[in-house]
Amino acid sequence: MRQAQSKIVGLEQLKIVVGEHRRQGKQIVLCNGCFDTLHVGHVRYLQGARDQGDILIAAINADDSVRVLKGKDRPILDEQARAQLVAALRCVDYVILFGEANVERLLEEIRPDVHAKGTDYTEDTVPERATAARMGIRVAIVGDPKAHSTRALFENIRKDQDA
Repeated sequence: MRQAQSKIVGLEQLKIVVGEHRRQGKQIVLCNGCFDTLHVGHVRYLQGARDQGDILIAAINADDSVRVLKGKDRPILDEQARAQLVAALRCVDYVILFGEANVERLLEEIRPDVHAKGTDYTEDTVPERATAARMGIRVAIVGDPKAHSTRALFENIRKDQDA
């Protein structure tokens, strides 16, 4: 089994390995998220994404984009720690960090067969849906119902501390 660190790649390296996998006839899946403190909902989302193809690429928001999306107190874990945690999961083949608001650029650069999003989205609310449609990338909504979140996890911890 590959070490988690070796699964974390830059864009140019990722494009090369995706090309190799594609020549072998493998289906490429791209999913994305902040993954700030990994929880069961993340794991189920990643496993669901992996079920959509042969190779799973997890795109992880860089620290600055997490702050924009989640607030000034986030992320809890820095981007390298989050990347290593996600890369350590057996269902994930590659991890790439990205700093944009969404993964449209990665969809265009990598050209996966499937773009997987969690159940907090519908096919109509996926931010990258127009790009995916234009490129012929199938959008798949995967994972269990959105009953888990990092925000809720921390709110429960705070409640326990206040009790």
